[in-house]
Order: sequence, then C-alpha cells, then structure tokens
Amino acid sequence: MTSNIKIVKGPTKAKLSNKNDIKNIKKEFILEGLGCANCANKMEQQINELEGIHSANVNFITKTLILEIKETNKVEELIKSVTNIVTNIESHVKVKEKELKKVLKKEILLEGLCCANCAAKIERECNKIEDVKCAVVDFIKAKLIIEINNPSKQNDIIENVKKIVKKIEPDVNVIVIENSNNQVQNKEENENNKSEIIRLCIGAIIFGIATVMKFSNLIELIMYLVSYLLVGGEVILRALKNISRGQVFDENFLMGIATIGAFAIGEYPEGVAVMLFYQIGEIFQDMAVDRSRKSISALMDIRPDFASLKINGDIKKVSPEEVGIGDVIIVKPGEKVPLDGKVIEGNSMVDTAALTGESVPREVGVGDSILGGVINKNGLLTIKVEKEFGDSTIAKILDLVQNASSKKSPTENFITKFARYYTPAVVFAALALAIIPPLVIDGATFSSWIYRALAFLVVSCPCALVVSIPLGFFGGIGGASKNGILVKGGNYLEALNDVEMVVFDKTGTLTKGVFKVTEIKPENNISKDELIACAAYAENYSNHPIATSILKAYGEEIIKDKIKGYEEISGYGVKVLLEGKEVLAGNYKLMDKENISYNAVETIGTVVHVSINKRYAGYIIISDEVKSDSKSAIRALKEIGVKRTVMLTGDNKAVGSKISKELGVDEVYAELLPDQKVDKLEALYNEKSPKGKIIFVGDGINDAPVLARADIGIAMGGVGSDAAIEAADVVIMTDEPSKIASAIKIAKKTRTIVMQNIIFALTIKLIILVLVAFGLGTMWEAVFGDVGVALLAVLNAMRAMKVENL
Repeated sequence: MTSNIKIVKGPTKAKLSNKNDIKNIKKEFILEGLGCANCANKMEQQINELEGIHSANVNFITKTLILEIKETNKVEELIKSVTNIVTNIESHVKVKEKELKKVLKKEILLEGLCCANCAAKIERECNKIEDVKCAVVDFIKAKLIIEINNPSKQNDIIENVKKIVKKIEPDVNVIVIENSNNQVQNKEENENNKSEIIRLCIGAIIFGIATVMKFSNLIELIMYLVSYLLVGGEVILRALKNISRGQVFDENFLMGIATIGAFAIGEYPEGVAVMLFYQIGEIFQDMAVDRSRKSISALMDIRPDFASLKINGDIKKVSPEEVGIGDVIIVKPGEKVPLDGKVIEGNSMVDTAALTGESVPREVGVGDSILGGVINKNGLLTIKVEKEFGDSTIAKILDLVQNASSKKSPTENFITKFARYYTPAVVFAALALAIIPPLVIDGATFSSWIYRALAFLVVSCPCALVVSIPLGFFGGIGGASKNGILVKGGNYLEALNDVEMVVFDKTGTLTKGVFKVTEIKPENNISKDELIACAAYAENYSNHPIATSILKAYGEEIIKDKIKGYEEISGYGVKVLLEGKEVLAGNYKLMDKENISYNAVETIGTVVHVSINKRYAGYIIISDEVKSDSKSAIRALKEIGVKRTVMLTGDNKAVGSKISKELGVDEVYAELLPDQKVDKLEALYNEKSPKGKIIFVGDGINDAPVLARADIGIAMGGVGSDAAIEAADVVIMTDEPSKIASAIKIAKKTRTIVMQNIIFALTIKLIILVLVAFGLGTMWEAVFGDVGVALLAVLNAMRAMKVENL
C-alpha cells in the first residue's frame, strides 16, 4: 500500500542530462520534516517544471533535494521559487541549504613496493598529514588511496606523501594515477626482475666456485665478498639509506646485520648463502603476490575497453566515458556491453557471469534493459544509452570491488598493530641473547651467541603476516564477487562469521515482488470495472508494487484532473476526492478507522478494501509469488549455524504467517510500517549475544533505514539498483536468497585461511626462535622462518578466491 513508499525517483527530464552541460550549478538542500513520499513526488515534479532548472531530485529516504541550475544568473530567484513550492505542498517543511564540502580522492601508485611492513608505516605516517581525511595503503595493488579535505592543498599533500614514501622506502616510485599505463609499468617491472635474476645467477656461480674449488684464504675471501655484494649489495644499500632516514627496524637492516655478522665471525659461506636464499625467497614471494594481484583483478575484468558509437549512420570506436545519455551504441557478438541501456534493435544471448555469477546465458531483445559488463554472445545489438559510464552499474561495481580492501577487518588492524611491536621486541631479545649468556654462562663464547642472535634477527620480520592477512581477505572479496556477491570491505566479510540472526523483508526478498491482481470482488451494486477504476485513481500517486499492479489491471489512462484532495493516511491507505465522490482504498484498519462495515477476507494475498462515500464497495486481492530458492535458502542458513530466522513485513498477519510457515522461518512480525521495522530490529538486538551479529536482508529501496541499522545490511536484486548499492554492506547481484548462505560460507572459509596463516607463521617463528636460542637451529632455518613462511602463507591465502565448491 501507499504507506510503504520509501523513495521517489525523478521524472525522465531529470535523467536525460546532456553531457555537454558542464556549467550547471549544483545545490543540495535538507528538507526538514518531510514525511510524505507522495508530497516529495509532487515537489520534484513541480520543481522540474521551473524555467531555469536543469534537473531536480527529491530523495525521500534522506530527505534531501538536489538541484542542478542552468540559469546561473537567477540562482537566488530560483531557490526562492523552489522553497515556495516545497512550503506550499508541505507548509511545515523547512528548506535548508546543505554545504557541499567535497572530499578529493586521489590514488597514488607505489611502484616497487614489496615490503608489507613498510606499507603499514607509510599508511600510518600519511594519516598524520594535515587535511588528510583518510589514507589507506592497499599493499595487494601497491596503491595508496588518500582522501583530502581541502582540495586546494592537494599538491602540498602529495609532496608530503612523496617525502614519507622516500624516507621509508627510497626505491619506491610514487606515481599519481591520472591515466595509468599498466603495460608500460608491467614492462618496466619485468625488465627489473630480469636484471635482478641475472645478477643473482652471477653471484650464485661465483659462490659455487668458491665453495667447491680450493683457493687461498685471501682469494676465497675476495670471491665470497664479490658474490655477497652481487647477491646482497642492493639489500645493504637500502638498509643504509633507511638508517639515514631513521628507519632502522626493517628487513633490509635485519638481513644486512645478520649476514655481515656471519662474515665477522668467519662464517663466509653461510653469510653469502643466507643472503642468496633470502633474495631467492623474496623473488618467489614477489612473484606469488604479483600473481595473486593479477588473479584477483582478473575476477573483475569487466571494464569495457571501448564503445561503438553510432553517429549519423557511421560507427566510431570511442572510450565509454565519451558516450552520453541518449546516444546509440552497437555491440557485436563477442564484445562486452560498455554501458547501461535499453535494446532498440536486435536479439541475442548475453553472458552475465561477470556481474551475477550465473553461468547460464539469458536472452535479451527489443525493449529489454541491459547492463554494462555483460558479454554479447551471438547477435548484433543496438542499444540506447540510459546512464553515463560514471553512473553505470559496472562503474559502481568496479569501484566497490577495487576499494573494498580500504575497509580493513579487525584482524587486519590487529596484525598491523602487532607488527609495530613484534620486530623491535625480537631485536632487543637478539641483543640480550648476544650479550647476556657469554657473561653469565661458563664456557660460553661471544661468537657462538652472536651467531644465534643474528639468526634471531632474521626471524623478526613480520612480513608473512602483514602480506598474507590482507591478501586473504581481498581474495575472499574477489571470490565472492565472482559468485555474484559484492562485499564492501574486509570488515563486513569478517563480521559475517558471527551471524546469529538473519532478518528478512518479505516483498522482493523472499517473494518475487511481482504483484498481480488475482481477484476483484465488488459489492453493493458496484461493477468490477468501477471498483478497479476507483482503486486505480486512488493509488495513482503511489509507486509501490501493489499500486502498480492495480494500475496495470485497470489498463486505462488516468485523467489526473478528476482527482482532488489526495491524502495519504500513513499505515492505513489513501483518501481522494474522485469527481466529487470520496474514495477510500486501503487495508482493513482503514475501514475500521472510518467505521465502515466490510467483509473480512481470509487469503494469502494482499487485500485492498475500497469504499465510496463511506459505503463499502468491495475488495481487490493482489498476490505475490514466493521465490523458488527461498525455502532452500532458509534451510541452508540453519545448516551453517544461524540460530534464528525472522521475517518482517508490512503485509497482513494471514499472509505473513502462511509464507513463514511454508518457508520454515522461525518468527514473523506482520503489519509493520518502515519505522516499526527499525524498532523491531532494535528489539531483536537485545535478544542476541554480545558478539553475535544480525543481518537484515531487503530490496535496498524500501528498506534503506533498516539496512543501515543492521550489523550487516544485505540488498537483494542489486543489479541496476543505485539505492541497493548505496544502502547495503553486501549486495547480492541476483534475486537468490540462497546466496546469503554462500556469502557466510565464503566468510568462514576466508577466516579459516587467515587464522591458518596467523597460527602457522607465529608457530614456525616461535619454534625457530626457541631452536636458535638453544643452539639447535641455524641461520638457514631462520631464513625459512622469514621468506619461506611468507611464501607459503601467500600461496595459502590464494585459496580464498576459489569458491566453486560452495
């Protein structure tokens, strides 16, 4: 019914913006006290009719009005006219201009960043820069994402960022991403890798000759020194640069001290061998991380490379960003659809797997909507563009996935803090190990205990944890996206592990949300045609699915001049004056409120009662259909440990009880208004454990307030729904409730992998530290405890992307 309306979308005029209109002034206003969705619709329509207004959009959920003004010399006059329209429709609403404080977002490529611990330091220091709102280093992509409060100071801030990066990692190139050329970057990286491998090979050959063949002590020392400088000279140089900048406790310094110390106590072969093993391990680790980056990026390789724009009969290949609303594009078989639009010519099968995870292609034809990112399989399609690329579904999905790693999980934050204290603690322990035992133990030699201390230093780098933990979460997010589940950050992915209760909206979530009039029952000498006509005129201003189904069943044009005195009665229905007759349309509570005698109807559908001039005219039954996998979705949730499932609905108790019983839902609360759903969710919070989480699953439009309040808001049917993507923490890209259980399984698998890496890395390091301390371990084991453990942890983290068996 009309009481469930939550958002009002603007008319087509507001949508059809010209890409060349770049001089429009944008203003945003808060509409304090706005409580009527229909009034919001009226405001929007009237404001859009004002001369000089390019577009107006009233968002009923956020109670905001966004204006684009094309007549810049009449701004104040137009704002006054807009205010008059708002107060004429809703006199108590206050119009307040909202200050549009823009936050500038910059992406900076940290080319050559290979130390996860250093990445954490860079992030920490960048967050201290004045006017930086937020700085996050995405180590997986070697990228710094920085939000700047004062855009005018971006140049100064970027310079400070460069200084910080050069101080912590002198060899890292800082590149501000404008139009990045990945091919050039990859080519340079490949050339650097080749030269490094050649240098290591030459050093290894000299080391091998010195070890196998007999030379004088001097020649042998020289050969070991030459091979050491070839293999580890770069490490020593980086360590010296970092020390000069105050960065002491990094892996370069630790490896340098350990291997130079080995030379100092006469262990020449071990000093070179350990450095060689370390460098080889680093190369393999970098290769594994790089491979994981590419693998995760490939999961969301849905960005179109070009659009075939049709101009005066000719076809021109252009960037998707150059295509505007209303333009016509051609998509050939095998090509990606570049932008959202409507098919105006042609039929074809399209592969939607990249967006939804569905492997079965679906058919599209003339009149069908189509989303950018899907692949055209076999037919030629002509598409009229309905959204610019920046506003398209594909652009929003890409932005969500690419920036998901910026929302760190509690585990990631813990590891980052842990790494800050772990390394210095082990270094001081190594210092104590080198000095104290020789002084207090009879017969202990400094050379023996210094060797043990040097091995201690090698194990002290926390890179195995700092690399693999974010990679595990990022892999889980990438794997979920491959399965048609968009998770907005590692924090939400981790929270899914502790879900105790899943609360569902009914319409559009557990049911299809496709309402159809199944029965028209007139009474008191009223014909069916007259009954449906009265209901249609009463529901004309509503865009709720029930109202839409009544209008569709009526099937004739609504003459709006016939409607006078429209009044929405929240939670009950509507009242209108139709050609002098008072028409009421709503639920049974409306009939009770107006003291109208009516027939009680037992049905699983929604009943709309209608009266004319206080006389009962009959009722209309609208039915919805349960989704095919809703029942299996509820069962799957219980199988994976969800304690309670709850359904909230604005529908009547008979409908709610029938559907909940059919699906196996534990509890149902019916006849709820949107604000009452929030209240009910608040009450449910008191019934869970302190660490337990509540999921709310809705359609992303009508349920935005509840989605925002829940620990984890999941929007169903998110494809093409801007409101769903904005309001929810997780977006299911299909209409399948069963994907909720899949999301929880992916989260549990990801946490298992992350915990495996934490336990494995810390256990191995602890064992090696104990062995070395008691003289049972050598520097070889210590190097394995550093690069070997890191490599294995990275490879294990890659498993988070595989979701085929879920």
